[in-house]
Amino acid sequence: MNEIMNIGTVLKKLLWHDALLVLAVLVLARLLTLSAQWLIRRLAEKVPPRLRLLLLRTVPIVRLLIVIVTAVAIVPILVEPTFRNIVTVLVSVGLALAFELKDYGSSFIAGWVTVLENTYQPGDWIEVDGAYGEVKSIRARATRILTADDTEVIIPHSHLWSKSIYNSTSGNRSLLCVTDFYLYPDHDAAAARKRLTEIAETSSFRKPDSPVTVIVLEKPWGTHYRVKGYAQESREQFLFMTDVTVRSKEAIRSLGIRFAQVPYTTAKP
Repeated sequence: MNEIMNIGTVLKKLLWHDALLVLAVLVLARLLTLSAQWLIRRLAEKVPPRLRLLLLRTVPIVRLLIVIVTAVAIVPILVEPTFRNIVTVLVSVGLALAFELKDYGSSFIAGWVTVLENTYQPGDWIEVDGAYGEVKSIRARATRILTADDTEVIIPHSHLWSKSIYNSTSGNRSLLCVTDFYLYPDHDAAAARKRLTEIAETSSFRKPDSPVTVIVLEKPWGTHYRVKGYAQESREQFLFMTDVTVRSKEAIRSLGIRFAQVPYTTAKP
């Protein structure tokens, strides 16, 4: 067991040209990774919209393949490629990650699980711990998402083990949007529901031939309408909701319906 733990016994005596070769492989791998990501993202913006998410999905897979190929290329330079030596290296590295870098190791393994199980992919809109945005990249330790307010949020992959991850798109272009309205309770609900449905169906941002549903809920202070429809592109979800909101407010006023106002109470000192 001690022999297996002692990784120094299996390493070659490195010469200058070996060290330079390892450095060259690492630099080449980094350049390949950056070039592949840039090329795939450029292509994703130019291909038909139905292929955009399919192309973006390949980014983490390409990164993973480059990491594997790089490791396969470097190990024979550092270690005499025998079965015993390879097992020694794997066990030693695994134990080092387990004891010294357990948090990083947990995130690293969770990242592999995310890619292999396709939990989410670049282009998906996800929510984790209240942060909602588009997945921009899936890296070794963390996922980077960009919110609608142009804020980048870095989410460690280890959240996969203990947190709920909400995926609004799951690899699809379209996304279900919900727009809320609160109306004064004394009104013609059938007419209001019909008008809200028509407005959502005629929005230029709606996915063609997708259903529109209007849910009506009664509250103590008013009537709550929830307009549900699919945006054609996930990136247009807020434009779709804005379009429905602006045109619906005008339509509701033309029907002579007032908007509800939630009564507020002043706290006693």
